[in-house]
Amino acid sequence: MTDIAVLGQSVTFPFSKKTAKNKVMKSAMSERLATFSSYDPRMRGQPTAELVRLYETWGTGGIGIIVTGNIQIKKDHLEATGNAIIDRELPSDYLDDYCVLAGAAKACGSLVLGQLSHPGRQVPITIQSSPESSSDIEHPSVAGVWFARPTPLTKEGIRDIVQRFAYAALVLYKAGFDGVQLHAAHGYLLHQFLSPRTNNRTDDYGGSFLNRARLLMETITEIKSTVNDSSFMISVKLNCQDLMYPNDGISEQESITLAKMLEYIGVDLVEVSGGTYESQVSGNSDNVGPSSSREAYFIDFADRLRPHLSWSKVCVTGGFRSASAMADAVRCNSTDVIGLARPLTAEPLLIMEILRGDKLHAKKNKFPYSQTFHITAAATQIAEIGNGYDITDFSNPFNVSRFIAKLQRELPTAMSETIFIEEVGSPEAHLL
Repeated sequence: MTDIAVLGQSVTFPFSKKTAKNKVMKSAMSERLATFSSYDPRMRGQPTAELVRLYETWGTGGIGIIVTGNIQIKKDHLEATGNAIIDRELPSDYLDDYCVLAGAAKACGSLVLGQLSHPGRQVPITIQSSPESSSDIEHPSVAGVWFARPTPLTKEGIRDIVQRFAYAALVLYKAGFDGVQLHAAHGYLLHQFLSPRTNNRTDDYGGSFLNRARLLMETITEIKSTVNDSSFMISVKLNCQDLMYPNDGISEQESITLAKMLEYIGVDLVEVSGGTYESQVSGNSDNVGPSSSREAYFIDFADRLRPHLSWSKVCVTGGFRSASAMADAVRCNSTDVIGLARPLTAEPLLIMEILRGDKLHAKKNKFPYSQTFHITAAATQIAEIGNGYDITDFSNPFNVSRFIAKLQRELPTAMSETIFIEEVGSPEAHLL
């Protein structure tokens, strides 16, 4: 077997028995290509031809697993305008749109997971002035984006959230998706319950880690009961560290404990990530770097996590750029799956080219170190793919100079528009 051939091996997941054709996953990125209306929430979140074209393109790229951007479960609680939404209060013909989306992404044999999310307190005040969260702890402003003080969810409200996640999962199941990924990282609602920094409840959903994990575990149980098909795959994205100072977020040991709990309840795939939008305010996310020559940012945590899991598969996302580093991570048993995000906005066919031996490394863009530039460039490329345009090549210094000049003319508007491009705009966006 050649060094790179290990990436082309299939992966069978232990509980659903689903099989991915290779060991590479497109990690979630918020596409912002769904419909949006500022005045009528019923006109939000519908998949568009541009969104379908985006996933049709990725679907032809030889990717083993494709995870969509974070699909919101409430039409008026969004991480950004243009999010895809599945809300039981929206028109029922949305199911047909998601069938088309699933078919486009799966056309060449990829497994397709819909990432489900609720922003909690992490919703711009321009979208929602009455957010809901685990507690009433307000999110600090980020790059000119302001947030309202959230209202703690009641137990009835928590039950409603659980049912909404399950409803969305059922819609995706009926639409032909292979499974779902629950977004329990990056400071969104499920993470807000998990973290002691944002959860000061004194009831069954606060205090001990088991209590703080209760919402996530109830959500998984409800999805399994509602879908009622053991072949429907469940993945969870979790933080291995919150990158906060002082270090009062989720601890590494709690993350390991959570992964063990997820395995016990039948979660097929745990995606390892880190950071929150709030860590961007503290500046602590700037201290994260790749693990020496291994490129990946959370690979050392994955090494410490693996001995605790017997069945669930692990995916490490963030930092991978060379085929050799990806193959080494799999060969050394640090991870089962390689997660990529931004490299696939620049080169949607990158995985196919790597597996054929045509490429050994993702393109290196020529931007100076700046989250703003990297975030906005990736968002631009997503829109270009969706609209059928040529993808801007940011490995070309001329294109970079022209893009930076345009961006500087449009700031701060451009920054407020792009800060919430999840994965692309998460605190570790420059890592992905």
